[in-house]
Amino acid sequence: MDLRLGGKSPRNRRNAALPLPVQRALRKLGHDIRDARRRRRIPVAIAAQRASISKTTWLKMEKGDPGVQVGTYVTALFVLGFIDRVEQLADPGTDSVGLRLEEEQLPQRVRNRRQPPAGGC
Repeated sequence: MDLRLGGKSPRNRRNAALPLPVQRALRKLGHDIRDARRRRRIPVAIAAQRASISKTTWLKMEKGDPGVQVGTYVTALFVLGFIDRVEQLADPGTDSVGLRLEEEQLPQRVRNRRQPPAGGC
């Protein structure tokens, strides 16, 4: 007999709360981390040790588990040498939508204010 709510495992309930594009992005990130680790010929046990996490947590992360803390994902990217790319993720200079919205708020024209006459005569 299944005692869990709605017959779903906690992982499935956690995934159900996330939008589908977020689930896909996490899965892709996990697979990309796995591929990067394998290309570097780093065993899971060594990668996990370098990130100060358990082997189980590393494997969950490689599957894109949303229960893994974001700090753990970033630490894994650091271990693999991708920290500079993480720092640029939400950089304002590359935010095309934000820059476009900001540009729409610029005034149509800029006028000089009239200066009162000097001397008052």
